Amino acid sequence: MGVGDSRRRVETARLLLRARVTDGEVRARYENEVVRVNLPVALQVARRYRGRGIADDDLDQVASLGLVKAVRAFDPTLGEDFLGFAVPTLRGEIRRHFRDAGWAVRPPRAVQELQARVARAESRLFQELGRAPRHSEIAVALDVPLSMVTDSLRATGCFAPVSLDAAGDGPGEEPPTARMGGPDPAFASAEARVALAPLLRDLDERELTMVRMRYFEHATQAEIGAAVGLSQEQVSRLLSGLLVRLRRQLADAAA
Repeated sequence: MGVGDSRRRVETARLLLRARVTDGEVRARYENEVVRVNLPVALQVARRYRGRGIADDDLDQVASLGLVKAVRAFDPTLGEDFLGFAVPTLRGEIRRHFRDAGWAVRPPRAVQELQARVARAESRLFQELGRAPRHSEIAVALDVPLSMVTDSLRATGCFAPVSLDAAGDGPGEEPPTARMGGPDPAFASAEARVALAPLLRDLDERELTMVRMRYFEHATQAEIGAAVGLSQEQVSRLLSGLLVRLRRQLADAAA
């Protein structure tokens, strides 16, 4: 913890205790001073959510309003760590704003709504426990399954999609597009291969050889005849009959 952070915490604790024993305009002045002292922290939290589809100015405003809410809700008699209470509150306000205005991929509504409850529970449990609560403790406090709490926290990545052209975080890491394959020339014939596979299994060895040489190796009828011991005319006649038979079987299978 830096010297500036220590001073901020001490000053915040002093102002909050004074606000606690006053009311009216005097209390409002102390609370406003707490907001001023901790505003850099709120803006720092907001910066972590930039680049996800919400304007930076909007994020700063939401975080600032969240800070005001945290100041008014914090009870200094339960502990002095105001930021430990405020930061989850700020995150909750920002997540709620994304839930309402910034989803690119919307998770189930129940998960969206649970996010705000999770954020409030985080703040409350931090004061009660004096530390960041575990996911299981949040689930118990909200009386919901642990899986739902986990899903609501993971859903914060749905605000804006990451570009496939964006490089990774590691040094020299390539974007995903650099590892993607190109067009597959065999893709267009995939459906035909699937349909023909069971029919070709019924062919005898000579018929399979003729089909392979003619349509996969692009051999001439004379070359096929030499390989299977037939004349060119016989190869032509057998291939024509074979194609008629295969077309009929395909039509029957599709009917």
